[in-house]
Amino acid sequence: MSKPTEIELKTALIAAETMKEHDKDPFYIAKTLLNHHFRLNHYEDLLKAADSYMNRGQSDRDRMTLLKCIENIKGVENRISNDTNRNFGL
Repeated sequence: MSKPTEIELKTALIAAETMKEHDKDPFYIAKTLLNHHFRLNHYEDLLKAADSYMNRGQSDRDRMTLLKCIENIKGVENRISNDTNRNFGL
């Protein structure tokens, strides 16, 4: 399956937002699209940081950027998780 064009993606996201706003999402397609799009942006940042770290000499600066991206994703996943067994450091 090919990647959607920018116009296709924007159209789908607008439709998904409208579906959520009007509570017309019986199969959770809009919720899933919006969630995956939000998360994908963070994973794309991680890919860029990993690529930079691996292909530019593994500098300390690139390593710190990579670690920051990983921690960011962990935080995002924790915040959007529906898991009731979250670890709050207690």
